[in-house]
Amino acid sequence: MGRARFPDATRLLITADAGGSNGYRIRVWKHHLAQLATDTGLAITVCYYPPGTSKWNKIERRMFSFITMNWPGRPLTSIRTIIELIAATTTQTGLTVRADHDPTQYPEGVKISDAELAAIPLTPHDWHGDWNYTIHPS
Repeated sequence: MGRARFPDATRLLITADAGGSNGYRIRVWKHHLAQLATDTGLAITVCYYPPGTSKWNKIERRMFSFITMNWPGRPLTSIRTIIELIAATTTQTGLTVRADHDPTQYPEGVKISDAELAAIPLTPHDWHGDWNYTIHPS
């Protein structure tokens, strides 16, 4: 979605909370980000909110509450229904939401070895390099 809107972009910033499948210690997350960086040619910077501070995340605060208000009592019967409800979310202040479905099947239990992790072109930032880093395209 972003490529059409920002065709000249050379970098991508991802802000994330510190837990779950995109947590700062998750090797497979970094591995797949490195693949994305290579596939897109973008330098990908990841900055994590400290634990317990996801309320600072504008996406969580501004978007999720409106998505939830958009579907009260509606049965979520299919992925298509969910995508359409999310994409129909707007606010009076101009927030609009775009949503799409990624049908890719992602295998569980994938392990990234120490060697594979070391091969990721990752540059930690000076301040909290474990929470703030840039992955460069290979």
